[in-house]
Amino acid sequence: MKVAIGADHGGYELKSDIAKLLKSLGHEIMDKGAHEFDPQDDFPDFAAPVASAVQAGNAERGIIICGSGVGATITANKFPGVRAGLCHDTYSAGQGVRHDDMNVLCLGARVVGVSLAEDLVKSFINAQLEVNEPRFQRRLDKVTAIEKNQLSNQ
Repeated sequence: MKVAIGADHGGYELKSDIAKLLKSLGHEIMDKGAHEFDPQDDFPDFAAPVASAVQAGNAERGIIICGSGVGATITANKFPGVRAGLCHDTYSAGQGVRHDDMNVLCLGARVVGVSLAEDLVKSFINAQLEVNEPRFQRRLDKVTAIEKNQLSNQ
């Protein structure tokens, strides 16, 4: 699987650990930066290229790491077709894909350690949308309609 990955200064160190893990599992990495530690950098500068790669279909999944993961999630979800989730537990990291077709995992490096982050990534990467469940597609269709401003408030 091709995975785009990016991190600001808050997630810089964890990004290299996650990239090594992904490579060891046989995945192709698209490193969207940061390529050097800069305590003054800004999370949107790394979240946007990851989200853009997923949106364009150049990467099947994305992983964005910042200090809390919140800013990365907000940024990534501005891209139509990107379904980013902030996860700090393995259930959500897998269930987000299985039920909600999450395609970008956001992590808070100041919230999770390396070991948990690796477990989160494995859960995210190994999960697939449960296509035999019509309710999941129905829900995704509603999210897409909202994204396209086609669903009225009812």
